[in-house]
Amino acid sequence: MKAAGLGLAGLPFAFSALAQRDKKPKDKFYAVYVGTYAKVGDLGIFQYRLNGTTGQLTKVSGYKGGANPSFLTLAPDQQYLYAVNEVAEFNGSNTGAVSAFSVDKKTGRLTLLNQQATGGGAPCYISLDKSNKFALVANYVGGNVAIFPLQPNGNLGNLRTKQQHEGSGPNTKRQEKPHAHCIVPAPDNKFVFAVDLGIDKVKSYRLDTKRGGLIANPGGDFNAKAGAGPRHLTFHPNGKFAFLIHELDNTVSILAYNSTNGSFTQTQSISTLPAGVTQESFCADVHVSPNGKFLYGSNRGHDSLVVFAINADSGNLTLVEHVSTQGKWPRNFGFDPSGNILLVANQNTNNIFTYLADPNTGKLKPTGHSVEVPSPVCVQVVPAFAS
Repeated sequence: MKAAGLGLAGLPFAFSALAQRDKKPKDKFYAVYVGTYAKVGDLGIFQYRLNGTTGQLTKVSGYKGGANPSFLTLAPDQQYLYAVNEVAEFNGSNTGAVSAFSVDKKTGRLTLLNQQATGGGAPCYISLDKSNKFALVANYVGGNVAIFPLQPNGNLGNLRTKQQHEGSGPNTKRQEKPHAHCIVPAPDNKFVFAVDLGIDKVKSYRLDTKRGGLIANPGGDFNAKAGAGPRHLTFHPNGKFAFLIHELDNTVSILAYNSTNGSFTQTQSISTLPAGVTQESFCADVHVSPNGKFLYGSNRGHDSLVVFAINADSGNLTLVEHVSTQGKWPRNFGFDPSGNILLVANQNTNNIFTYLADPNTGKLKPTGHSVEVPSPVCVQVVPAFAS
């Protein structure tokens, strides 16, 4: 009887353990901001709620961000969002603009703070330095890069320094002059790198964080293959190497990084397209998975994402697969903070599709979820506003 009593007494604990084992983990939710090509007065930045488990996107709101608020970046504390206004004229001058927004801590709602001229036409990329004191902007048509101080209240200060690029490339249609397409700080914040499609170069600059200056570092410039058309650069989380995607010849260069002098050495070049593909296609964006194991790139024309496995020691790449983006002209794409969900913006079919990313193989599986967005260019996922 005593034994039987002990057995019955233990049943509630057994059922509790089973219940805990069968209980599904709670879904995580994130805010997603989408930059688009939009007319003045139209909604141009859209906010969505992302289910980090299923990949479902739910529209929250839309905001007026000026003309063509195409590329976005967020402050590390997620209190401010910055957008380029990819136009050739702003306030009567031949220049583009950049806009600053405050982000409501509870809802993620955006409120415009101020705008500044960028000193060059069609700004297409913006990033923040690692100290979060300066905004870095690449002006595509202007062929130059600029730096702006960030005020304590999130506002953009006046343009502090501008560096004009010089030269041209062999592609007379796309490389008739400099076309700055990307600007990113080095992991240690000592250098800044500007990718110029028009002159087949990654320009190296020393960053003066006291005065907000970009100081030319010509010994660190990287010369890409003639006609390659370098577009975007991203560092691996370990800071030892970087990946440079080329728009015009559909390749990725793996670059060993010398943090002492701010220079790169190419160790590998690999195609982003399947063997035998002859259709016209142009690379757009490149990102490393949050776990650092895989590299992803977007192909416009072939309309695919390419997936590579990254060698942890050398950074060299091995092809994993190509996956359809389920739309046309994929531009920017991004991951949720966990790396579970990838979102890709298809500009010409006005939609965003989501994928499950396998952390062990890097392979992508469509979630079946998508949303319609007018001319989406950039997606930014925020690890906040979770519920």
